[in-house]
Amino acid sequence: MESLYAAIQNGANAVYLGGKLFNARQYASNFDFDELKEAVDYAHLRDVKVYITANILVDNSEMENVIDYIKFLYEIDVDGIIVQDLGLANLIREFFPNLDVHGSTQMTINNLPGAEFVYDMGFTRVVLARETPIDEIKYIHNNTPIELEAFIHGALCVCYSGQCLMSSLIGGRSGNRGKCAQPCRMPSSLIDKNGNTIRDWDKKHILSPRDLNTLENLEEIIESGIISLKIEGRMKRPEYVATVVKNYRKALDEGAKNLKPEDKKDVEQIFNRGFTKGLTFGDFGRDFITIERPDNRGILVGKVTRADKYNVFILLEEDVNEGDGLEFVTGNGEYKGIKASFYGKKGTTMKLEKPGYILNDSLVYKTSSINLLNSAKASYQQEKIKRPIDMEININIGDNPKLMIMYRGNMVTALGEGKVEKSERVSLTKEKVIEQLSKLGDTTYILNNININLDEGAYLPVSILNLLRREAIEKLDRIVENINHRKPIDEKEYNIKKKSYFKYQGKNMKPDNKISVRVNDVEQFNDLDLEKLDRVYLGFYDGLEKAANKVLNQGKEVYIWADKILYQKDLDKLGELISPIKKNINGISVSNLGSLKYMQDRFELNIHGDIGLNIFNSYSLEYLKNIGLGSVTLSPELNLNQIKKINEHSDAFTETIVYGYLPVMVTKHCPMSLVKGCKNDKACGSCQYVKGYGLKDRMNITFKMDRRDGFTNIYNSVPLMVLDTLKQIYNSGVSMARLDFTMETKNIRNIQKAFYDYSKGIIDDNSAREFIESFREDTSITNGHYFRGII
Repeated sequence: MESLYAAIQNGANAVYLGGKLFNARQYASNFDFDELKEAVDYAHLRDVKVYITANILVDNSEMENVIDYIKFLYEIDVDGIIVQDLGLANLIREFFPNLDVHGSTQMTINNLPGAEFVYDMGFTRVVLARETPIDEIKYIHNNTPIELEAFIHGALCVCYSGQCLMSSLIGGRSGNRGKCAQPCRMPSSLIDKNGNTIRDWDKKHILSPRDLNTLENLEEIIESGIISLKIEGRMKRPEYVATVVKNYRKALDEGAKNLKPEDKKDVEQIFNRGFTKGLTFGDFGRDFITIERPDNRGILVGKVTRADKYNVFILLEEDVNEGDGLEFVTGNGEYKGIKASFYGKKGTTMKLEKPGYILNDSLVYKTSSINLLNSAKASYQQEKIKRPIDMEININIGDNPKLMIMYRGNMVTALGEGKVEKSERVSLTKEKVIEQLSKLGDTTYILNNININLDEGAYLPVSILNLLRREAIEKLDRIVENINHRKPIDEKEYNIKKKSYFKYQGKNMKPDNKISVRVNDVEQFNDLDLEKLDRVYLGFYDGLEKAANKVLNQGKEVYIWADKILYQKDLDKLGELISPIKKNINGISVSNLGSLKYMQDRFELNIHGDIGLNIFNSYSLEYLKNIGLGSVTLSPELNLNQIKKINEHSDAFTETIVYGYLPVMVTKHCPMSLVKGCKNDKACGSCQYVKGYGLKDRMNITFKMDRRDGFTNIYNSVPLMVLDTLKQIYNSGVSMARLDFTMETKNIRNIQKAFYDYSKGIIDDNSAREFIESFREDTSITNGHYFRGII
């Protein structure tokens, strides 16, 4: 709650926060139901909006509870809901059509068609992917009426939000469920094609972005069409929120050029991992990633000039106050923090007890400033927001006293119970009335004008004046708190509607036992046996028409496979490629809502929804089926029981991945750019590092990666291989099992043959198990989430 106060008292126009349920920051100190109501009232009284995050993927068993939770939020007058899940978004529009829905950055909206898609769904605002270039933002704004929101400060994800499976596949803690363990902040090593660590790149923070800071870029952000500027702060201390909001408020009101050096230093001092202006403005490589450490580094405060057995001597470049946090870089490269026990003046030498193995000339940083923390805390401990109200009071002998308060076209009235009497000794004065009625210190109001109708010789106890003031202010508060003026929900109608949406339908689940195959390049395609598949997804463009014709001649389905991340120029390029061969393909596989919208609008082809759409429940599946998708790959984060429940509630054609190195990340950032020192991604097409390299984590597990078309895909360390449980997967209602070939250069035909033959009953269980044992001789395998699921 303190962070809420800090944001509002320092100038935020809106706050976004999470309840204890269904949000993407499950490890934050979230709000319970009473606190949510208190937060909304507090914000609304100060003319600040409140948006609640429900931005995770929702399981079928949870959906009814989520809708009840949204109903509660609706009834306490929350201004909008931020969502990721398509099924939940559609249900909110059905149940609460007057409630604003915002698309979370977890939806990976990075292009115009994506913004159009959610606008057509009824969304009023979308938080764009953090990687969206500024020119793309302008293009989106100029061509769609939906409100655009963007992050402007704080922590960044290295992966496109909503597309990260690393935490999920490593430890079962899914970012799509609000439980990310942040493995990207851990040290890792860069591995060459032979599996050796690249020199000087052992145990570095290869995937840890700097913190976003766009104080200097606000004017361009606003001119691009962004109407809501978002500061990331839900897992930060209130003093951080106060400091950052205060200075962005100042930059907006007065212009960034009017920020003083100390203002910018405060923003840096309160918390920083080093700053970047972000991928939106073209920062890349070492300008984007903080290689040496993933945490707060403070600001440089001095250098060790001498270190003896017991003490260190620091030449100060900044003042140090008693209680400031100081951090030393030790001789073995570690960081050691202490609290300053006394004041040190800039330019003087400060003598401190030696905190460890400290070398001469090592740097010293101030990681916290006691003065800054105290001033930040003071900024929200007293009410600073005051709005002018007008009053009129009638104090007429023989009548009940009557107080009226006017504010923004609203008027409230408080009527005293007793009659005004004629004074026997001391009459009431106008000055006394003003004195009592202007006592508004603990409210959000200040008296502007007052009209007093006071009979001469009238008497009214001061306690009655105070009571009238409090009663009228309470009435005004209730009006001001109720910003949205919503009609109460009819409980009977609501429950009837819920029954119709959440009743168990028990769809017939006759398995089709089909096999599909995705290939990344023409070499993999040439290794396929086209007789042993039902559908093929082609993930390459050179030689596409020839490959498609070859598949069709075999009487099999052929789909173009589109990458997860496509900007407008990429979509147009793909559209030009598809247009002349559209009669030679059955459909297009899309992994992004923008790609879906773009392809549906331009081609009368079957659309397949791939894993980038994050289909985690039957409500999302049914929505996509109803808008025309012919088939969908379910989320690889689902377990078998969840898959079965989904298929029991929907007769849509579903597919799951049963073999392949699952993508754990897709990033605009290129890890190898750190080695080369690249300042942009313009030379990716001719780079020797685009394939065959990898990341080794602190557990000595290697994740291979490749880069194509300006994006890096990082793959799981071992392939998913569930040949021996293929029957169970089909029996869960899945129509098609998919083999994903990404990095493979050998054994493709054998893997394909084993899965196809087992799916068609050509080989038995023993043969399937024998194949797996043989496969394991060369590599470890995983069952993915089929038998464990995620938290």
